Amino acid sequence: MGKLNSYGNFIKIEHTLFSFPIVLAGSFLAAGGLPPLYLLVLILTAAAGARTCAMGFNRLIDRRIDSANPRTMDRELPAGKIKLKEAYLITGLGLGLYFASCYLICSLVLYLSPIPLLVFMIYPYLKRFTPFCHFGVGLALAFAPLGGWIAVTCSLDGIMPAVLLALFTLFWVSGFDIIYATLDEESDLKNRIYSMVSVYGRPRALMVSAICHALSFIAVIILYLLEFRSVISGLVLLVVGGLLYFEHRKSSNIDLAFFKINIFVGAAIFLFVICGLYFR
Repeated sequence: MGKLNSYGNFIKIEHTLFSFPIVLAGSFLAAGGLPPLYLLVLILTAAAGARTCAMGFNRLIDRRIDSANPRTMDRELPAGKIKLKEAYLITGLGLGLYFASCYLICSLVLYLSPIPLLVFMIYPYLKRFTPFCHFGVGLALAFAPLGGWIAVTCSLDGIMPAVLLALFTLFWVSGFDIIYATLDEESDLKNRIYSMVSVYGRPRALMVSAICHALSFIAVIILYLLEFRSVISGLVLLVVGGLLYFEHRKSSNIDLAFFKINIFVGAAIFLFVICGLYFR
């Protein structure tokens, strides 16, 4: 069980609670409701495989940086809880699951599947030279609603609603990644790691995070005005805005702001789409 726990911690299984609601929101939006069950399963396995790849790449590429940071030196690779070849194997299994799922969905999904992988491999390097590295994480997750839409339609036609969800995701994730970076302010300064916090200071970084979350909220407001305009989905949209505001009010409590609140944000976005589709 200890080894299995190490494997689970290596890929941070619990973080699927951020990405799954977003990919489901894109899928339901494309289908105008519940997609076929077999397709839904393939979409979720593709998302799980992609997440495993992304986390595996990140942990492998950053293992030396993690070993120099007191907060992260106990992670699985720096602490020797799993071997390097095991990390490569887990990442490879995620890659295989991702490609197999894409192949079974449709040819367009398979043709486009390398694009997110390219972002997954590039964004861990961004912290080595730019404080805008947080937007690499946001971009990686922004593919989730786009992938969900294309998996259902096997087309790029009419994809604007998913683009708005992708913009929401880009700014939402980038914003909360900046908040998360406040944990590493001292270590990043010492080790010359670039982040909004280490380069511009915490107050300015949190201001950028707040602007990102304001932009993410604007994106779903536009989606609401274009697609839904129902009272119930409008109320859920207000909940999303309230959660984003509350996240900044509690930004000093990282466990609450980064993990717990953002789980509710992702769930609320999915509920917002469901209410918009079924209660017009």
